[in-house]
Amino acid sequence: MSRRLIVVTALVVAATALTACSGTASPESTSTSGGPRSDLGLITDGTLTVATEGTYRPFSFHDDGGTGDLTGFDVEIIQAVADKLGLEVEFQETQWDAIFAGLDAGRFDVIANQVTINDDRTAKYLFSTPYTVSPGVIVVAEDDDSISSFDDLEGKTTAQSLTSNWKDLATESGATVEGVEGWAQAVELLRQGRVDATINDKLTFLDYEKTTSDSGLKIAAETDEAGEQAFVFTKDKTALVDAIDTALDELRADGTLAEISDKYFGEDVTQ
Repeated sequence: MSRRLIVVTALVVAATALTACSGTASPESTSTSGGPRSDLGLITDGTLTVATEGTYRPFSFHDDGGTGDLTGFDVEIIQAVADKLGLEVEFQETQWDAIFAGLDAGRFDVIANQVTINDDRTAKYLFSTPYTVSPGVIVVAEDDDSISSFDDLEGKTTAQSLTSNWKDLATESGATVEGVEGWAQAVELLRQGRVDATINDKLTFLDYEKTTSDSGLKIAAETDEAGEQAFVFTKDKTALVDAIDTALDELRADGTLAEISDKYFGEDVTQ
């Protein structure tokens, strides 16, 4: 045995003895690669507590194929991230209008719910690297030709969640906003003719078209720039953000993100 190996072995034995004598060790998370991680400031050690709506298909919803399990694009991606970090996941289903208040109150470690990065939010929160890139679209009844641009929303009524990025865009475009809880309610009002339009990301509409026969709706216009969606954290979660960004990089490199994306949208929308 070489002198170097003897020294390393002695150090390992000493460290093991010190740990045993201490009685308890500081909590650590372990990645799937087996390497130790420093504490990530989680609410519950070893568990990533995730806020999501659970009613926002195809991103976060309950499977209606018989199991009723929570699933969706965002749900599968954050689960894959947690697996990379060696963490369990606890989902806390929360209405969109209360989700940021819950994060501020320390009820969750992270929001996974297609949150668009914007200046107001980055001033208050930390974001992961984006895992979805999608333009916004105006959705109208298929027989409505009065709207073909965002300028045409002037004087019109749109259905939007009052705390969403799309509500801000509708207001800036001169629309009157009818507050709703989410996409499903917005579409219902639109199909009933009670509003003129709704703005949302293109992926939500494409999924709706795929799963709804004869929707009676169409895309009237798209934003020039695509929005970027990411996981959201409070400002004190820098270590957790760094860890999740590393996991996302690995999942992008090994094809996992593209595979999940193709399952829900038929193409890679993660970059």
